[in-house]
Amino acid sequence: MRQELQSLPKGLAEDVARNLVMVANLIDEDPEQAYAYSRIALRLASRVAAVREAAGFAAYATQKYSEALAEFRAARRMTGTVELWPVMADCERGLGRPERALAMAGESEVQKLDKAGQVEMRLVAAGARRDMGQLDAAIVTLQSPELASSSVQPWTARLRYAYADALLAAGRENEAREWFAKALEADKDGATDASDRLAEMDGVEFVDALHDDEDDEAHDGDQGAKADAEDDDLSTGSGPEAVTDLGSEADGADGTDAEPDAGSDRSGDRS
Repeated sequence: MRQELQSLPKGLAEDVARNLVMVANLIDEDPEQAYAYSRIALRLASRVAAVREAAGFAAYATQKYSEALAEFRAARRMTGTVELWPVMADCERGLGRPERALAMAGESEVQKLDKAGQVEMRLVAAGARRDMGQLDAAIVTLQSPELASSSVQPWTARLRYAYADALLAAGRENEAREWFAKALEADKDGATDASDRLAEMDGVEFVDALHDDEDDEAHDGDQGAKADAEDDDLSTGSGPEAVTDLGSEADGADGTDAEPDAGSDRSGDRS
């Protein structure tokens, strides 16, 4: 970037550089402010590819996808590189055109990307599948040697996280928990919220189990109250189900043993 700015007069290059530094510093914490700085840099040096790229990322961070796509395309024309191909495809998703993102995933530019770029393109393609409601296809798209590898690369945490999220969306909760845990293991920089997702899943199960226990206690209480009432009826001979002949009621009219009450042995355990 510094080399590209050398084409500008020194004072102008310094002004542009300062604005680009502010874009980089603020884009995660305050994307709107980063976008404002990028517009200043763009106004000062719109013919510098690095400026167009920075403006594209600032627009992307504020979900101005049409503007971001235009800036990325301009930067690509100036440099002739394919590095921005995945984020350009993701802009298509942001614009509600997942089919176009999938088409880009199948074009020859993808083969020119480095490994990190190809993984990023896979993430975008899987996201496009999910946008189209194709959950199973999204899961298959993410299944790759990079996902199966035990080595941790810069993209590992995000790839595992995306896979876990797709599994959860498909209702495969046990597998999702396993892959959220794997994402957390690889996420040394806190790039994902895998720990929060795991806590959320465990919290839901805890609440469900708690509710089941409460239901069991209420059921047992009802059964106990009912039994007490029946004992009272038996001792007083009153009530609508008063028993006059204990032997005949217990054994049944035909002399056989009566069936036990199935409800009295309810466990309520959650699998």
